[in-house]
Amino acid sequence: MAYGSFKELLAAAGSTGTLAAAAIAREAQDTGASESDVRVRLASTLEVMGEAIETGLAGTLRSRSGLVGGDARRVSVSAPRLAGDTFTDVIARAMAVAEVNACMGRVVAAPTGGASGVLPAVITTMATRLGSPPDALVDALATAAAIGGVIAARATLSGAAGGCQAETGSAAAMAAAAAVEMAGGTPEQAGHAAAFAIQGLMGLVCDPIGGLVEVPCVARNATGAAISLAAVELALAGVEFPVPLDEVIDAMGQVGRSIPPSLRETARGGLAATPTGRSLAGERPIR
Repeated sequence: MAYGSFKELLAAAGSTGTLAAAAIAREAQDTGASESDVRVRLASTLEVMGEAIETGLAGTLRSRSGLVGGDARRVSVSAPRLAGDTFTDVIARAMAVAEVNACMGRVVAAPTGGASGVLPAVITTMATRLGSPPDALVDALATAAAIGGVIAARATLSGAAGGCQAETGSAAAMAAAAAVEMAGGTPEQAGHAAAFAIQGLMGLVCDPIGGLVEVPCVARNATGAAISLAAVELALAGVEFPVPLDEVIDAMGQVGRSIPPSLRETARGGLAATPTGRSLAGERPIR
C-alpha cells in the first residue's frame, strides 16, 4: 500500500473512488495477491486488534514493572462521562491495547507497538457509533495503512528517530483519515483530518520512564486518540488545514530530526529524567 505522497494517493483515489480502494489496489499490484486476499489479511489483522481491546478492557493485566495495568477498565466503567460515551470508549480502548502491549501481549503495530492503541480504538468505536458493517472496518484499515505508508516514505514512524510524534502522531493521523472515510467523508477531507492530527502532536517527545513502553506511553495513546477525534470533527465539518498533508509530514520529519537524542526513546530526558521518573526506574530492575 506504499504511496510516496498523499498527492499520489489522492490521485489514485480519484480513479478508484476512495483512499481505501486505492490502497487495496496498490497492495494487490505490489504483492501479486488478489484484492479479495488483501481484504482477508486486513480482516485477520482487525481480529487481533479486537482481541487486544477485549483483553485490555478486562482489567486483569499488570506489567512486570507494576506501572501499568487496569486503568483502561477504570476509564471504561467510569461515570459520569462528561465528554460522552463515544469519547470515553475511544480513550478506554486506546489504553486497553496499549496496556496489552506494555504487558507483552499480542497487538498490531499500528504503526508501532507503543502507539498500537490509537487506530483500533478510533475505528472500532466509530464502527459501533455508525453501525458500520465489517467491510467498512477493512476499508478503514486500508486507508490507515496508506496514510502510514506515506508518513514512512516522507518522514519516519520510529520514536527513536523522530520522537513520539512519529509514533502517536502518525497513529492519530492514520486513525483520523480512516474514520473520516468511514463516516462518508471525501478523500480530501481524510487528508485534512490527517494533517490536523499531525499538527496537533507535532514536536511530541519520546521519554519512556525506565526505558519501558509504559509511562507515559499508555496515556499518550488516549491523548492521541482524543486528538484524532478532534481532527475528524474538524474535517467532516468542512474545515481545511491550509498546509498540504505532504508538507505537514515533511515538517514532522524535520522536527523529528531536530529533537535531541535525550528526547528520542533514550529515557534520558523529559518525564524519564524527572526525580519521580528516575526513582521509579531505580526502584525496579527495568533498565
